[in-house]
This record gives sequence, C-alpha cells and structure tokens, in this order.
Amino acid sequence: MLIDNYPKIELVGAPTPIEYLPRLSDYAERDIYIKRDDLTPLGLGGNKLRKLEFLAAQALQEGADVLLTAGAIQSNHVRQTAAVAAKLGLKCMAILENPLEGATDSYQHNGNRLLLDLLGVNVLPAQVGPSLAEQLITQAELLQAQGFRPYVVPVGGSNTLGSLGYVGCAQEIMHQVADIPDLAAVVVASGSGGTHAGLSVGLEHYLPQVALVGVTVSRSSVQQQPIVEALRQSLAETLKVNVKQPLELWDDFYAPGYGYTNDSGNDALNLVAQLEGIFLDPVYTAKAMAGMLSGINSQRFTSTGPLLFIHTGGAPALFAYS
Repeated sequence: MLIDNYPKIELVGAPTPIEYLPRLSDYAERDIYIKRDDLTPLGLGGNKLRKLEFLAAQALQEGADVLLTAGAIQSNHVRQTAAVAAKLGLKCMAILENPLEGATDSYQHNGNRLLLDLLGVNVLPAQVGPSLAEQLITQAELLQAQGFRPYVVPVGGSNTLGSLGYVGCAQEIMHQVADIPDLAAVVVASGSGGTHAGLSVGLEHYLPQVALVGVTVSRSSVQQQPIVEALRQSLAETLKVNVKQPLELWDDFYAPGYGYTNDSGNDALNLVAQLEGIFLDPVYTAKAMAGMLSGINSQRFTSTGPLLFIHTGGAPALFAYS
C-alpha cells in the first residue's frame, strides 16, 4: 500500500520499540510484548502523533495558521495537537468538554489540561447540545471571519487521512515481529476509531494471520462497530485494498463510561507499573490491558501464541486522576 504517496511531516521519526514483558508474561503465563507508542518524541508522546504527521502536512499545504480541535479536558489528542502546533509555529485552539459528573479540581486543572496552558492553547469550553464536530465547524467559520486560516483536526485525529498513520504503524510492526514466531493477536484500545481502523487495514494487508482485538473505552461494541467500520472502509477504498476480516471488539471493560476509571482498569494499571515499570493511562490503555489479561484468563483468544499490546500513551492524565 502506497501511503508514501500522501505528504506527511516526520513527527514520530524512528520506529517506536517493541519490548518483551518478562514479568507480566510470567504472571499471565503467556508471552506478552508491548509496542511503545507512548514513546513518540513530541509533547510527551502518544499515538496521535502518527495521525498528525499526515493531518499537519495537509494543514501546512492549505496555508493554515491555526490548528483547531476538540476533546475531553484530559484529552491526549488535544495535548499532542497543541505540541505539533507549537513545533510548526501555528496557533492552537481547542474546544474542551467535561465527560465526568463531579469532576475533581485536579481533573479540571492538572495533567493534560495543565500542559495545554504551558503550550499556549486558546481553550474554549464546549457548549451543551451540539456535538463537538458541529462546534468545530462553527468555530472554524468564526475564525475565518476574523481573518484566520483554521485547519480542523477532527476529534482524536480520526478521519481517513489521520488513520493512514496506523497503516504505517502496521507496516512497522510487520518488520519488528519477524523474529516473534506465531504472533497470535494485537490488542489496542478502541476510542475515536482511527488507530483501530488503520491497524485493521494495515495488519490485514501485512500480517493477515494475526488477529486484531479492539477493547472499547467509550461505548458498547454495537455503537463502536459502525464507527470503526466506516473509517476502515473509507481507508481501504482510498488505498485500493480489500478488507474482509470482521472487526473484533470487546466492550466488557469501559464501564461506567469514557473518562471514568474502573476496578479492572486500575488493577491492570498498578500491575503493569509494579511488574514492568511502565505507566499505562486510566482512560485507554489500562482498560485495554484489563481486557487483554481477562482474555488470556478466559481463553478468549483463538490462538495460543504471543500477544502484542499497543501502548498508545496518555500517562500525563495520571496526574489528573490522583
């Protein structure tokens, strides 16, 4: 697949490492590897930089002077978008919503939210009623009327162009796992859908024998399936490839909802920190790790080989959930 035909800015640089987790593997009685996309280099890292390589390139092509995006108060995506804007000398504006009832002062001002202030982001509170996508359109029109040239980065960077970043990641994984025999599955948190969709298209092309499991962090599998499916079909059409493998979504681990912690996620977060010295985040990767460990215990994976967990980043949010 020729994703090289699409302009991008090198924000990730060298491939992120894949590491074997010996102590977690002993605990789970299953070989577990981790893809360290939390170590991408800009703005404390994370998966969104792979998407922003393509989105920011298009923004510059269009002569934009503002990156406009939206997300939750503790959005990792907004933090990384702001870091990219700073790196490229662009302004950044973000519409932030609060997904939590009774959010603590720490949630509203610490973690990723603190970093937005350091990055000089113009933050707007989300309105009640219209979707974030609708509010982005309205705000872009207001900025244009004021003489700015905004580029709207969708929530999570999850559109067809942004999802190309994880097709490229799948190609990267193909080369890195050449020495891992009988890799059974890749496990990833499934939220706004772009990371999941890009991996789905890329892995089916480069590693068709490897299953992909998306652990939902925002909604039920019934709600999540059409979101990811629409993205991957659009991506497949753009790249002129076929996708036939059904999406596999596990939705047992996101309750009580997006942005809220739960016991299984907190247990997984503590376990990985204490066994491997690696910090997951409470919103995405902790719940995805809980899903993977539960899947091992319940023999939910259809093959018995090693597993690869995608660490999409997000550790700054830990400071907001203290």
